[in-house]
Amino acid sequence: MTRWVDGYRKAWLSNDPDDIRALFTEDAEYYTRPHREPWRGHEEIVTRWIENADGPGGSTFEWQPVLASPETAVVRGVTRYPGDNEIYHNLWVVQLSPDGRASSFTEWWMEESQATGGSGD
Repeated sequence: MTRWVDGYRKAWLSNDPDDIRALFTEDAEYYTRPHREPWRGHEEIVTRWIENADGPGGSTFEWQPVLASPETAVVRGVTRYPGDNEIYHNLWVVQLSPDGRASSFTEWWMEESQATGGSGD
């Protein structure tokens, strides 16, 4: 899982189509929220990723595994955007193919309220 998360972070920072493609199977589904239609396949995942890209170096990311098996990983992460003083709490569910690429990726995220220091609703 560390290798996959490191690859995700590399793609996040580079926004390079090859880095993004390397993470996912050709027919992968990427759910930006569990209830939304996923981005499907390399072409749509790369296109939509780049449309929604963060600028390089604009964030930090810490993570820890919640559950890991050869087929499924659940990751808890915290993303910080220091210049904007934004903090997001993330939960990822990654379905892995035998070659280590994701066949399905689902993310949940919540913005931390800076006014109260607690989690946003």
